[in-house]
Amino acid sequence: MFLFAHISIQTPQILILKEGAEESDGKGHIISNINACQSIVEVVKTTLGPRGMDKLIHDGRGVTISNDGATLISLLDIVHPAARTLVDIAKSQDNEVGDGTTSVVLTAGELLKQAKTFIDEGMHSQIIIRGYREAARKCIERVREISIKIGDKADDEKRDLLVKCSRTSLNSKLISKYKEFFSEMIVDAVLHLDEDLDKSDIGIKKITGGSVSDSFLVKGVCFKKTFSYAGCE
Repeated sequence: MFLFAHISIQTPQILILKEGAEESDGKGHIISNINACQSIVEVVKTTLGPRGMDKLIHDGRGVTISNDGATLISLLDIVHPAARTLVDIAKSQDNEVGDGTTSVVLTAGELLKQAKTFIDEGMHSQIIIRGYREAARKCIERVREISIKIGDKADDEKRDLLVKCSRTSLNSKLISKYKEFFSEMIVDAVLHLDEDLDKSDIGIKKITGGSVSDSFLVKGVCFKKTFSYAGCE
């Protein structure tokens, strides 16, 4: 009697990577992604706050000096896919709010830094994600509790709140010494907009010479094809 057995021979998989690329999985891969994001955070964290330092970046086409998080991250040549998520975060914050790009990158970096400790101890990443989602839900609830509805305020009180918000955002800008002067101008320009509050209707016309305090607001018609007179410097 003869016994015939079918033996399946599997062909080994061959994975070709680009020069300099590395293959990793599991906990090591997560830690590597977090470290890549931390390197981006280290670049921009010293620009935060009224005493934040400016960065000089030379990209081959020109030199840029700025302390704006979105500007700096957009100029960096970031190729790591995980680190590029911080670029998307900064762009989303800039498009949605127009400020706080550095803060949102540092917040994301700090969350990853804290998560790294738990991952090193063997905690599964899904447990950490659930914890962060629950924390985000509680944060949103708290923000809604302490939020102030400007629409319910009187005109004078509403303007005062807007001016305070404007001053706060100018604290980390190059013109922070003139925040009292420009905060009033900014609020006037915003209140002059239509109901849709399209910020592109506020333009800045730069004129060489003179002092910063010579800037003034011109209330007029907006020409989007050229430049706007809704707010001019």
